[in-house]
Amino acid sequence: MTAAVRDLVVVLGDQLDAASAVFDDFDPARDAVWMAEVAHEATQVWSTKARIAMFLTAMRHFRDALLARGFRVEYRALDAHDHASLEDALAADLARLKPTRVLAVKPGEWRLAQSLPQVCRAAGVDWVERQDLHFYATPEDFAEWAKGRKELRLEFFYRWLRKREDVLMDDGQPVGGRWNFDSENRETFGKKGPGRLPAPRAFGIDATTRAVVDLVNARFAEHPGRLDAFDWPLTAAQAEDALQDFIDHRLPLFGRYQDAIWAGEPWLYHSRLSAAMNLKLLSPRRAVDAALAAWREGRAPIEAVEGFVRQILGWREYVRGVYWLRMPGFLDDNALGADQPLPALFWTGETRMACMRDALRQTLDLGYAHHIQRLMVTGLFALLLGVRPREIHAWYLAVYVDAVEWVELPNVLGMSQYADGGRMVSKPYAASGKYIQRMSNHCAGCPFDPAEPLGPKACPFTTLYWDFLDRHAARFRDHPRAGMQWRNLDRLAPERLDAIRARAAALRRALAETATIPPSDP
Repeated sequence: MTAAVRDLVVVLGDQLDAASAVFDDFDPARDAVWMAEVAHEATQVWSTKARIAMFLTAMRHFRDALLARGFRVEYRALDAHDHASLEDALAADLARLKPTRVLAVKPGEWRLAQSLPQVCRAAGVDWVERQDLHFYATPEDFAEWAKGRKELRLEFFYRWLRKREDVLMDDGQPVGGRWNFDSENRETFGKKGPGRLPAPRAFGIDATTRAVVDLVNARFAEHPGRLDAFDWPLTAAQAEDALQDFIDHRLPLFGRYQDAIWAGEPWLYHSRLSAAMNLKLLSPRRAVDAALAAWREGRAPIEAVEGFVRQILGWREYVRGVYWLRMPGFLDDNALGADQPLPALFWTGETRMACMRDALRQTLDLGYAHHIQRLMVTGLFALLLGVRPREIHAWYLAVYVDAVEWVELPNVLGMSQYADGGRMVSKPYAASGKYIQRMSNHCAGCPFDPAEPLGPKACPFTTLYWDFLDRHAARFRDHPRAGMQWRNLDRLAPERLDAIRARAAALRRALAETATIPPSDP
């Protein structure tokens, strides 16, 4: 017979924080941690094998760490139990364990933040939420900052939080006299490429990870992606090793090349820490403090460190605040009236576009692409094509190992797709194939010419770019920040613009039916 418990501590797959407030007064003699693997969490969006394996492996390692601390863990493994949903699994264990109350921090997804407390109420058990100490700011902090503001801009929130946390500040002023160093952080590798790159720390596959890889390959065989190269920091100790490896070997050049892309080089100077951080194996404060220490010791320049800090203390905290402020309505945003289905090539990587092929195949193989590949390759293509926001959101949530809805949804719907109509960013991230040519080496080996919107070598990005400008001219022509970009339409002859419209319409029709770019105009 299973002993009843006083407090049942719910730990979800993105809450693997050993310092969580839910453990503050944990009594192994009376309390239990509850964790559950449920197939529905991998199928509500058609998750890639890498994403499923990331969550399950990290959860099992965290379970083992808790057991080593003497904690009682009620763990529902997927290969031993098969509940229809996370809610069903919790309801069953509430009936079995009869806890006095359930302790938790806020789930990272609005759906679960509503449904799990409802399960507890239905069982007559109190759901008690404790503050999530992982983040710098609470949702309430952000709501207070946002009160009365017509626009929620990262820059102003970032400055406010840097001042409050005294990060990169000198007597109330930003270090170096500047709030950001973006102008120094947009370099490309040039024709010679990145040269010899430092390989990221490898972790290999232990017995726990191997068991999960085998389980995922068997149970989710039809899901996209592969696990041949599955190698991520999956414990707090490994996350710390990965952080130190980044600080020592890639942080000094991270800022300079953070926007650059190079074919066949997935990691470049990026940290590979987002998954560990989003699963809470790594504290954002620890990452920021390590970068600041490297700067103080002269091991990394200010532009690299500020760029890294901006991504964590700035953008990461900002998107979480926006998510909780705007849900659940955020999910229904479609300000640009996008109505195109997601092309099948996003799931197969089968396309003649070199940049898309590289980003998509890398994503499916590794569960990873860096932020410019996501924003200015796959995201840009979806924006220009006019993909339905819910569909591209579901794809991003499904394919990346670091995807948790609070961080993914605002990045996709707000920043990448402009579906919120400009609440997060002041103008769409719209660009032609020329941007990709400037920031990468993809165009040199591609059958399409980024300068051409028409003809046998027409670049789909460039065709769709001009068509995007045309379709949204009324909205943006007089926009204070985007107007100049839109007024470039005036230099196109009417007959050329008509031909671009026709070519773009043909692309949209073909992509709705096939996984490849159709033949170009003769």
